[in-house]
Amino acid sequence: MTSNTVDETHQPDVRAQAGGIERRDAWFARQPILNRDGMLCGFELKARCDVVEIIAVEAAPTRTFALDDDTGSSGADTPDPAVVARMADAQAVAVALVKPALHAALTGHPAHLDVTREMLFEPAFERLSPEHVLFELPAALVADDEVIARLVVLHGRRFRFVLDEVVAPDDHFARLLPYAAIVKIDIARIAPALLPKLASVLKSAGKILIALGVDSQTQFEEMLKLGFDRFQGYFFARAQNSSTRRVSAPRHALLNLLQLLAGDPTVAQLENELKLNPVLVMHLMRLANSGGMGLGRKVSTLRDAINATGTDRIARWTQLLLYADGRKVALEDDPLLQLAATRARFMELAIERLPQAGRDEADAAFLTGVFSFVDAVFGGSLESTLNVLTLSKPIQAAILHREGRLGRLLAAIDAIERGAWDEIDGICAELAPLTTGDVAELALGAAAWAGVAEQGAEAAGLERIED
Repeated sequence: MTSNTVDETHQPDVRAQAGGIERRDAWFARQPILNRDGMLCGFELKARCDVVEIIAVEAAPTRTFALDDDTGSSGADTPDPAVVARMADAQAVAVALVKPALHAALTGHPAHLDVTREMLFEPAFERLSPEHVLFELPAALVADDEVIARLVVLHGRRFRFVLDEVVAPDDHFARLLPYAAIVKIDIARIAPALLPKLASVLKSAGKILIALGVDSQTQFEEMLKLGFDRFQGYFFARAQNSSTRRVSAPRHALLNLLQLLAGDPTVAQLENELKLNPVLVMHLMRLANSGGMGLGRKVSTLRDAINATGTDRIARWTQLLLYADGRKVALEDDPLLQLAATRARFMELAIERLPQAGRDEADAAFLTGVFSFVDAVFGGSLESTLNVLTLSKPIQAAILHREGRLGRLLAAIDAIERGAWDEIDGICAELAPLTTGDVAELALGAAAWAGVAEQGAEAAGLERIED
């Protein structure tokens, strides 16, 4: 999203109020969009804008709002404060969209952005890359003549539109459908009898279909049969009864290795366990020979690789591999591994922002995140799987009951995955000095780390998951 840039130094000012001018920032929550193979193909971005500073009137630069008939005010009229605030939100979103942190967190996938009327008319949005951002048109958008004219202009500049949260072919749907390349249908709210008919008609019209609210493997398979192209929901991160989630032999081997690592093994013990798992050896050798290790020589034996990498890195790498799909899939396309790695890294980064957090608690935070939905891999009850992994009681309490600081941080990352901003506000009230903005920024940083954006030392050992 950085090929066409917006001036990042621009500070979007809002309306003047008693004592100063508000400056607003925008943050994003990411929600995965999967293709028919169950792999990542994009992210929906849900923006949150908030006041971050009040600039004193004496020090604030003069700001003139360019209002026209689309905003409900013109000429010398006093602008509607609510409209001006929404315009400033649009400006803040445009600035945040081109920040490197967001670009890295998308890991090369396109962004689907929920837009408002003000965003559609914000000139800065025209300078975004049509290849990297799609505009989702919400049901609340008034499709009047001015909006339609604006869509025509943006469509001429190769921007693509998604008709969002469709539940019935009403007038709003009919007016916007000609300009939408993609239609997102809310499968939980649409009449069951209407769904196959509407899907068939839209597919015949050449539309790409997204199923919104896919919560189970069964729903995913049903929508596949109806011809849906993409899927939104967290069905992939939940324990399933289907045979598609049966534990594979390599995962059992990984679990055995994790249990060994928990007991401070010797190099000889690790070597013997790893020799039983050729795939693990392959990844360990890649990790040991990655540029980030700085050894200055090529590692050629398993024992040297263990010594060079260290048990801490081996443990983290093994924990993440539990979530790997098992096919030859790039890490940045594997939704379950991405979710686990993002949670784990977020927990580690966030705990360090809290008072009196030491290295041991940071390690516990990482473990809390990475094993927070391990039942999606092994099935059965989450509690029994955690017991097998011999995790500490505070970690288990955090995962099972959201107790303690680790539990509240886990609740925060869970809320941001859903874009539940009000929940995050409440959680952050318990986690001072951590703020909602901090949580959003740390989550993006964690997503970039999980997406192997920097190809760091640990990441280099996880380039591909082999059969």
